[in-house]
Amino acid sequence: MLLLVAAVLAVVVQALVVQPFYIPSGSMERTLHGCPGCRGDRVLVDKLVYDRRTIARGEIVVFHGTGSFGDDPELPGAEDFIKRVIGLPGDRVACCSVDGLVTVQPAGGDRALPLPESYLFEDDDQPFCAAGLGASLCPPGAEGVLVPPGRLWVMGDHRSRSADSRAHLGDAEHGTVPQDQVVGRAFAIVWPLERMSRLSVPEEFSLLKR
Repeated sequence: MLLLVAAVLAVVVQALVVQPFYIPSGSMERTLHGCPGCRGDRVLVDKLVYDRRTIARGEIVVFHGTGSFGDDPELPGAEDFIKRVIGLPGDRVACCSVDGLVTVQPAGGDRALPLPESYLFEDDDQPFCAAGLGASLCPPGAEGVLVPPGRLWVMGDHRSRSADSRAHLGDAEHGTVPQDQVVGRAFAIVWPLERMSRLSVPEEFSLLKR
């Protein structure tokens, strides 16, 4: 009976509170390790945190692919994806500044702010903006992609391996992800043991709150 109760509690906790996910690709290196066809880092995802507060820039979220990206060329057939939140509803996001950085103009802000991203594994410096993709359309200072209400602009930490919002920029919602498709926030690596650690918001995101 005790084993049965424990099993039921475990199922309820996973369904409603905290759920483990494994990282299936290298799109979030160096923060999270993974590769196509293998089981990489395993993370814990808080499924209730956004019932208490709104999503914040810099957080790593898991979201349903169905109704968001569909079949991702990064990992065909995937049902759930994991990316970092860069832009919130009302933000304008672009690349690149004169220094080659992603810029974010917060909702209600009067200028685009460069975002130093020390957590990146590799950056492909792919220019994007409201006009589309490519340096010819998006010189430094070009107007950023406007994130629609109720949606998020997400990107991987390994930019050259990540089919993220940029890869879907031409769709009806400009590559953004619906907030109601977010499963929760990834807050810790729990496996393998030598990589066990907390997943916190990088300090540079505080620059966007000024």
